[in-house]
Amino acid sequence: MSWITQFAGRLSLAAVALAGTVAAVAEETTATPPPAAPADVPAKPAATPDEIREWIGQLGSEQFAQREAASRSLAAAGLPAIEPLGAAIRGDDFEVASRAMEILRGFLEAEDEPLAAAAEKLAESIAEGPEGPVSSLAIAILDFHQLGMVEAAREKLESLGAIVTEGFVPSGSRGMIVVLNSSWRGTADDLRLLTRLRGVVQVGLRGMRIDEKAIGILGRLRGVESLQFYGTGVTEDALAQLAAKLPDAEIDFRMGGKLGVGGQPNIGPCQITQVQEGSAAAKAGLQIGDIVLKIDGDPVPNFESLTEKMGKRGPGEKVELEVERGFPGEKPERFTRIVELDGWE
Repeated sequence: MSWITQFAGRLSLAAVALAGTVAAVAEETTATPPPAAPADVPAKPAATPDEIREWIGQLGSEQFAQREAASRSLAAAGLPAIEPLGAAIRGDDFEVASRAMEILRGFLEAEDEPLAAAAEKLAESIAEGPEGPVSSLAIAILDFHQLGMVEAAREKLESLGAIVTEGFVPSGSRGMIVVLNSSWRGTADDLRLLTRLRGVVQVGLRGMRIDEKAIGILGRLRGVESLQFYGTGVTEDALAQLAAKLPDAEIDFRMGGKLGVGGQPNIGPCQITQVQEGSAAAKAGLQIGDIVLKIDGDPVPNFESLTEKMGKRGPGEKVELEVERGFPGEKPERFTRIVELDGWE
């Protein structure tokens, strides 16, 4: 069974007819390769740009033999064929794009590290592009390629400062939770390691800058249920693009101000059940059991309302909290506190 047949069910944007086309292309291009040349035969000279262009054109030939010969020649061309294959994949002919993608898949498994790295970079850029059959195909071959790379990716992420744990999210799902904070030492390219993990249900980005390139990479996290952006500087337009790519994920955006308390969601009143040691709340004298009534004069009916209002404040901002504190057998005390918010780390 070909790799594309195995992944056909995952290509949600491809029609049934498309799946048939892909399977046919796979059958054409996965024929047994020719035997290796004897050691005493001189190596062939590197393919010229004109030859590569000609072979790319022949991927769309009506003759099976010519298409197969062109595929073999491009596979043998190696690194110089990467850029022309990328142009063919992004072209208007899906059959040509599929054959070019199959050649790219072979490059991903190459022992030649520069070739494999260039192929992976091209496949990732296509996968992060506009939604469509070609990007879905790229996602499928990357998934197939990356199945054996999960553990290495986790180790690399952790070495760069990521916190990777197993746990539950509010929906009740259990899976991998990844937090990147101000200790993160990686680059936007290193975020691609996230796509190699399996079972990621939540990704938290806290106190680190996020650009459009990073958003494109995060958009490949199929199956993630929750994305948290706390003090990342991400734009509303970028978040809208991400929401379009991950319509089933909950995206929690906050400016970055942190009070440092916990509470029960969806239950009123807004009673504090946790105060983080050393947090802004702790410095202001808030305690477990306190009820937050208002923020800057605005009523706070429950903990979700508190979270929403705090999410609109940045690190260093000051807010006025009206708080009620109960005492056994006595009338509750009401008081106000001016709190200078921390930032997420």
